[in-house]
Amino acid sequence: MQNWLLDQCPPEYRLHETLRRHPLVLARFARWHVAAGIDGHQRALGLVRADLAGDVEPEAVEAAVVVLERELQRLRSLLPSVRAVEDAIRGHRPRPRL
Repeated sequence: MQNWLLDQCPPEYRLHETLRRHPLVLARFARWHVAAGIDGHQRALGLVRADLAGDVEPEAVEAAVVVLERELQRLRSLLPSVRAVEDAIRGHRPRPRL
């Protein structure tokens, strides 16, 4: 569980003893990191076309949009798993879905 959380974070997080010794702290950092990635990619999607227009060919701009959309989807689908791990560390049981 801890290694998986570290895999979701920047590599430098592995250097911090606090994050390695305290799984709940690591889980919260991972959650913040993934949530910040979602926010950043949403902002980037609103800016990418205007920021890159005229600097690269239109096909490259559209390819960049695709990359941002795919990464945004990956992060959105990752966030519930990170939350579930954090909840498990806290000892919370998942609630059945109706």
